[in-house]
Amino acid sequence: MSEIRVRFAPSPTGQVHIGNIRAAIFNWLYARHVGGKFLLRVEDIDLERSTPEAIKALLDVMQWLRLDYDEPEVYQTHNVARHLACAEALLASGHAYKAEKATKDGKTGEVVIFRMPKEGILSYDDLVKGHMEKKAADTQDFVIVRSDGSPVFHLANVVDDLDQGITHVIRGDDHVENTFKHLALFRALGAEPPRYGHLPMIVNAQGKPYSKRDGAAFVGEFRDQGYLPDALFNYLLLLGWNPGDDREVLTRDEMVDLFTLEACHSSPAKFDIKKLTWMNGEYIRRAPAAEFEAELRRRVAAAGLTIPEGFDVPFLVQQLQVRTKFWGDIPGNCAYFFTDDYEFDQKAVEKRLSGPEVPALLEDLANRFEALEPWTAAAGEEMVKQLSQGNGMGPWVHPIRVAVSGRMEGPGLFEMLQLLGREKTVARLRRAARR
Repeated sequence: MSEIRVRFAPSPTGQVHIGNIRAAIFNWLYARHVGGKFLLRVEDIDLERSTPEAIKALLDVMQWLRLDYDEPEVYQTHNVARHLACAEALLASGHAYKAEKATKDGKTGEVVIFRMPKEGILSYDDLVKGHMEKKAADTQDFVIVRSDGSPVFHLANVVDDLDQGITHVIRGDDHVENTFKHLALFRALGAEPPRYGHLPMIVNAQGKPYSKRDGAAFVGEFRDQGYLPDALFNYLLLLGWNPGDDREVLTRDEMVDLFTLEACHSSPAKFDIKKLTWMNGEYIRRAPAAEFEAELRRRVAAAGLTIPEGFDVPFLVQQLQVRTKFWGDIPGNCAYFFTDDYEFDQKAVEKRLSGPEVPALLEDLANRFEALEPWTAAAGEEMVKQLSQGNGMGPWVHPIRVAVSGRMEGPGLFEMLQLLGREKTVARLRRAARR
């Protein structure tokens, strides 16, 4: 079999939609799996919308997701003369004709129209959706060169695929109807067409195409919100494919090894932001502890906080890493370790510190913690268990947590107290008792 060559051919007209980048991911993985070539073609033929800024946004996203390509990117505008030469060849062979057509400004102009076959059945075997066919009589001729002399997408797309030697076209199933046109164009040009596979649409909870109305829809938005590139890459892969078992978090090497087009789904894929957030947390949890510590130190410093000399940062990493969903959450999740000027969650205060018995309880706990030896998580937990006389942690745990951190959630309570130290713990308990 000759070398497999696939391409990602976006029209950069702004930000990059997750549905488009998912097609790039599938093409990249297929090429890497079979040892073929993955190419990037920038379909910038819409000169009004394909601005330098839009093209830069596309290239930045590709780099961020580590979607490297094997040959220099091709810009469709550089090939216009070739597109028009093919249009002339189609006119000469009788596969196209000229006609007058109304333009947007109400005038008329001469266009080139491709003549679709009108007899029999048009069919092809889709790599994802299976056998596809339609009656030739149901198709319509279509414009391939506008009245201003510019080539239309259909012609440019086919000629560029032909010139780049593309063997497999993997794209969204909104192109299924286009494929019948493109197959006819390839054959009219006397060329063997590539094989086509169409990926399912990404939909919202209502089964409608996922769009900006449903939340973040562009890759740049997810990047700005703190999602990791590998987490987004992994999640988008699972929208339309699975490894054949219950694994969800995969390394890049595992994805390349396991990916096949046969395992792609043909039914729509539902986008679930909660699942993506969970996956982002999984990637952070699995990161090397040294990487998490470096992020923690950098972000704490950027928030204007200072880690005291001798503070047990590795132990804090153990407590926070398994609970962090976004890097950006780090300062807010640990600020109370480094400053006494931390915010109190008012709902937590109302629920856990407002009872008439709470002040006396916190004062009693402050006295007990002041005398606790040794100052460890295990010793603190044992002391509170004894207070409860075997009935769990009784009424003590939640008021302690809110008093010393201002929050209802966080690391294990007694690990938190160990990190805070005796002096801060006792002072904060007494301060909360006297609010």
